Amino acid sequence: MRNFKKILTATVAVSGAFLLAACSKTSTKTASTSSSGYEKSINWMTTSELESLDPAKADDTASEEQIANTYEGLYRLGKNSKTIPGVATRSETSKDGLTWTFYLRKNAKWSNGDPVTAEDFVYAWRRQVDPKTASSQVNNYEGIKNAIAISEGKKKVSSLGVKAVGKYKLVVTFEKKIPYFKVVTAISLKPLDSKAVKKYGKRYGTKSAYAVYNGPFKSVGWTGSNLTWKLVKNPYYWDKKAVKLQTINYSVQKTPSTDYNLYQTGKLDAALLDTQAAKSMKNKKGYRVLTLGNTTYLCYNYKKKKIFRNANLRRAISMAINRKQLLSTIGTYNTQAKTFSATNVVLDGQNFAKEAESANSSVNKYVEYNLKSARSYFKKALKELGVKKVSFTLMADDDDSYKKQTEFIQSALTEAFGSQMKVSVSNLPKTTRVSRQIANNFDVVLGGLTSDFPDPYHFLAYMQSGQTYNFGKWSNKEYDKAVQASLTMDKTKRRKALLKAEKILVDQEAISPLYHAGQAWMIRPNIKNLVFNGEYPDFKTTYAVKN
Repeated sequence: MRNFKKILTATVAVSGAFLLAACSKTSTKTASTSSSGYEKSINWMTTSELESLDPAKADDTASEEQIANTYEGLYRLGKNSKTIPGVATRSETSKDGLTWTFYLRKNAKWSNGDPVTAEDFVYAWRRQVDPKTASSQVNNYEGIKNAIAISEGKKKVSSLGVKAVGKYKLVVTFEKKIPYFKVVTAISLKPLDSKAVKKYGKRYGTKSAYAVYNGPFKSVGWTGSNLTWKLVKNPYYWDKKAVKLQTINYSVQKTPSTDYNLYQTGKLDAALLDTQAAKSMKNKKGYRVLTLGNTTYLCYNYKKKKIFRNANLRRAISMAINRKQLLSTIGTYNTQAKTFSATNVVLDGQNFAKEAESANSSVNKYVEYNLKSARSYFKKALKELGVKKVSFTLMADDDDSYKKQTEFIQSALTEAFGSQMKVSVSNLPKTTRVSRQIANNFDVVLGGLTSDFPDPYHFLAYMQSGQTYNFGKWSNKEYDKAVQASLTMDKTKRRKALLKAEKILVDQEAISPLYHAGQAWMIRPNIKNLVFNGEYPDFKTTYAVKN
């Protein structure tokens, strides 16, 4: 699963402080163009400095965005989170699902001209799980034989379940079935050129010049601390014919008003908008909403606050919140959530959230605003609990967006249930909120989850009994059984199990999904084929036509 830091910061995007942003000194109008009818370069942005260009060390979205465009794993994600071949041309899986064999293309090369081989994957994966590397991405290797034991210092690095058979065949062995493994390789588990890593040592990835790349682009001009750099087309990339852009000029912009001004003056081809700007720009040409792989929800504390063990109380709370009105308050670029799984989650090429919403329509009523039903369920809950009123504290971060959200929810619940439900609000600095959440010191917390991998298991697994990120300590044997049953290579059985798990979550209102976070952007209309799968853009097939 993903690292803790990114889970707990998922919903910052609502206020426009998460993910992309930037500027460039080169005007789009004066950028050089190719004779084929395409612009040679575009000017993009990101909201924060880079940490590293080493896949094992990067732990921030800005760095991961660069890595996604400069490195390529066995597979990659295409449009709508579809898994497509990367360095691997095909794969085979054993009958028991515990051995996967990948066949690599022979024309894949590094940006220094070295061939990309099976040994490059073996080297990189061993390095990443090695405790000496201290990588925060080790959990991405969960399931591969001995990966976690190695990271804990209990096994030798050489015992990792991966081996090269010749130059172009990679064999991976598992401790348990990982049916979504292709998706994992599309997001993480990148290869490394061992010659380059050994050459630069601890400096690897600390500058553009201290790394080599096997993706569509290579990084140029990042010195380790500056706020401008470039992605330049990699001449050695095996599929370079598909890459239309020669250069992507990046720069860091931390203030939405600044990046929008640069967009207006032609110095940026894309600008991230804050809530107010999004409202005024909504009907303008170039306005686009990019939906993040995120779900924001209410998490109830089942261990500390016994009243939340009552399903009817949770249903009442959920149905008393008008999600459409909430989104009009914080930004309509967010979308109403009717599932825990985010909108970018895909199962066998199909959008799982939409499928789950349709297949489990009988329980959708619990995530829809219905004041009459909410009051009815609340009345049942009070009777079952043997009390006349309930009270609790709603905890969230202290930024403007969360303050608006907690105020809205408090008002909605007071309006619905009057003096019989007392809701206090506690908006805290993020670090304080996180520490309390981890310590199980809360009643209800408003937070979110963003999964690295757009597979439903990587959302639903978090709510299993005993999981670290199941902060409210909810437990349901039927749910656990369904999630575990999804770890099968049988696609039909897997789909059935995942849909069942999603249905149980919504039916029981184990958590109350509120919305899927999005971002509002202004993007030049001449920029085409931008692939965005919930976290950052993939520019491999992006192009810009001449105006």
